[in-house]
Amino acid sequence: MKQERAFAKAVVTEKAEAAVKRGHPWVYDTEITEFAGEKVKDGIFGASADQVENGALTDVFSSKGRYLGTGFLSKNSKIRVRILSDNANETFGPAFWQRRVKYALDMRRTVMQDDYACCRLIFGEADGIPGLTVDRYEDILSTEVLSYGTEQVKDIIYRALVEELKKDGVTVRGIYERNEALLREKEGLPIEKDWYKGDFTGIPDSSLVHICENGIHYTVDVENGQKTGFFLDQKYNRLAVSKLARGMKVLDCFTHTGSFAMNAARGGAAHVTAVDVSQLAVDTAEENAKINGLSDRMDFICADVFELLPKLEAEHADYNFIILDPPAFTKSRKTTENAKRGYKEINYRAMKMLPRGGYLATCSCSHFMPNELFRKMLLEAARDAGVTLRLIEERRAAPDHPVAMSIPETDYLKFYLLQIV
Repeated sequence: MKQERAFAKAVVTEKAEAAVKRGHPWVYDTEITEFAGEKVKDGIFGASADQVENGALTDVFSSKGRYLGTGFLSKNSKIRVRILSDNANETFGPAFWQRRVKYALDMRRTVMQDDYACCRLIFGEADGIPGLTVDRYEDILSTEVLSYGTEQVKDIIYRALVEELKKDGVTVRGIYERNEALLREKEGLPIEKDWYKGDFTGIPDSSLVHICENGIHYTVDVENGQKTGFFLDQKYNRLAVSKLARGMKVLDCFTHTGSFAMNAARGGAAHVTAVDVSQLAVDTAEENAKINGLSDRMDFICADVFELLPKLEAEHADYNFIILDPPAFTKSRKTTENAKRGYKEINYRAMKMLPRGGYLATCSCSHFMPNELFRKMLLEAARDAGVTLRLIEERRAAPDHPVAMSIPETDYLKFYLLQIV
């Protein structure tokens, strides 16, 4: 093994060793027992750690001296090492990142095919590139970096992406960096957003880009839109809703830019009502409906869904298909129980409103709400509503958001199509 390629050595607990052997790439601060030749207790590193640069490559060993892998050191994060590879001969130069990018894009070319023009190209740990998200909107890339180590090599990765896309006949006009997540502060990184300034890509005049998904046209704002500009993960779940919507009276809650609502309308729904608490979102959804010629079968309401559903129930509102696509109600394990109550409330209300034979599309986009708990919540809501659920489909994110089976955090989106019976 070429020890000189790493800046430091970390020895980890048996618990961490077992997790790494299972394929999980994260080593937490409290799982390190020795770093750079000094003992570590309760995640507190000794003076020798000061000599190691943040983001440095670090070799990880078991307590018995077995090499487990090499990864990025993050001196400010509880995730202290993000393992990149267990190949003791890897040098982690540009060729390494070029291979990772090629593998990621090859997979998208295969699984997305005609939808490759607008999809997630890099999905962090699931693609072996820690903390990096890259979404493609035609010839614009929108990115987010949540790892200090990855931040240091992003120029190499971006260049590799641009070169790889050239093989598809695509000239990348610009790369917009949406580095606004508070997790960056825990990595010792600044909060910022702007066009990436590199010698291999330009800076477009506008942050707006036009895309087409499932036959529906949208204008995506990579600077000001949600996340990286658009929620690509629900692409095929929206299509599943479209296929069920014919002749239905549909209520789309948390509509955002109206994507589920318009898929339902395009699928032949008799009428669709789209609801969001944000007037800006409602205005955007209404404009999108006009662009796609769907306004005649849609109306839009600016309201808090938690307040609106009981009101509609009391009014005996006539809907036979309800869609619940809320934002993440929990972003930590500490608030999971509160989130469960929120999910239960809206699902209970929807189940009470729907007639026998009606349909419910419901989901959660938080990995802190595991699938088992989400299913349990649905059954509790059904019991309290006095209904029985028939499962039509259980779905996940689109395949451009792959799940690494050994990394539960990559399996975040739960989507259920249910019938009330």
